Amino acid sequence: MGGRLTRLQARRIALAAQGFTRPAPERVRREHLARLVRRLGFFQIDSVNVLQRAHYMPAYSRLGPYDVDLLHRAAGRAPRLMFEYWAHEAALVDVDLWPAMRHRMRSRRGIWAGPARVAEEHPDLVARVREEVERRGPITARELDAHLGGPERDRRHWGWNWSLTKQALEYLFRIGEVTAARRNSAFEREYDLPERVLPPQVLARDDLDDEQAHLVLVEHAARALGVGTAQCLRDYFRMAPQDTRRAIDELVARGTLEPVRIDGWDRQAYLHAEAVRPRSVRARTLLSPFDPLVFERTRAERLFDFRYRIEIYVPAEKRVHGYYVLPFLLGDRLVARVDLKADRAAGRLIVHSAFAEASAPAETAAELVAELRRLAGWLGLADVEIGSRGDLAPALRAEV
Repeated sequence: MGGRLTRLQARRIALAAQGFTRPAPERVRREHLARLVRRLGFFQIDSVNVLQRAHYMPAYSRLGPYDVDLLHRAAGRAPRLMFEYWAHEAALVDVDLWPAMRHRMRSRRGIWAGPARVAEEHPDLVARVREEVERRGPITARELDAHLGGPERDRRHWGWNWSLTKQALEYLFRIGEVTAARRNSAFEREYDLPERVLPPQVLARDDLDDEQAHLVLVEHAARALGVGTAQCLRDYFRMAPQDTRRAIDELVARGTLEPVRIDGWDRQAYLHAEAVRPRSVRARTLLSPFDPLVFERTRAERLFDFRYRIEIYVPAEKRVHGYYVLPFLLGDRLVARVDLKADRAAGRLIVHSAFAEASAPAETAAELVAELRRLAGWLGLADVEIGSRGDLAPALRAEV
């Protein structure tokens, strides 16, 4: 049952589905961002700011240099295009997915032990915190702690040493009784009630039941990926295997998904009925480590022969490629990886290391330097500085 695809065909389908075959607009406007949000479904959030925070990068990688205030307004000012919730991980999510995400809020799935314990042991505090958000929101956990007279959180140890107030807020956030109006300049959530954040037309829609929600999310994942295995579809919104399987079977029965085999893959794959099959892809961009093209590492390896592991939490002396390493997409292949840092004080984009893949074409260094200069310009950095580490570094220095 179903057809066959070569890996090259599957790769090009995936790149088209992810938005890498459309020409970049001369000037990025809100409607371009809105189309991309609907295409991908979310931008994953990460707090690491050594280069640029992760949620800004997918739009850059697909649309080119843009004014990040577009994203700030889309996520933090009415009428919003996105709301913050847990999708793949913490993410800015398409507001149209709010009715589907409500099933996750109802299920209490994914609530960490601390917030769950606070909800169980301190229900009066949780109720008080919600009342104060209603009265004072948008408000940060730090501001609410100060208002309630709670103790300062323990800062003696690394990690999320949350106060009881913060854990109560996180519980309310997970179950959808509060949401984030925006992030402030310190990257803190400003909490408020959903009815004061989300567009009225979104709140007016009926919540989806569990079966409907899984159908929506699996179909969205399939559309955003173009083609993928059940694991790919499950991972996109981090869904349970059985729920994903039932949704896939229903979408196959409806003709929305077509079972296909991909050469060299040992698992059944599924092609979205509306997936585009481009004959070529002429992309050139750098990707965040948390970009949906590569965040499922097994898929990235199968599609691109690109084994990718983020090494932020690996001791420096044990890192293979570097601290914050970005894949370089050229044409329809991932051809290199670079460890980057934005030295904002000195106005430099620093390339700590650069490594070429075995399939990298002769023009890789020249194309990568052009892309590094484009990225530096977007970040407001005047110079690109190439370090000495990696087999591609000498060629990059020669181009610079």
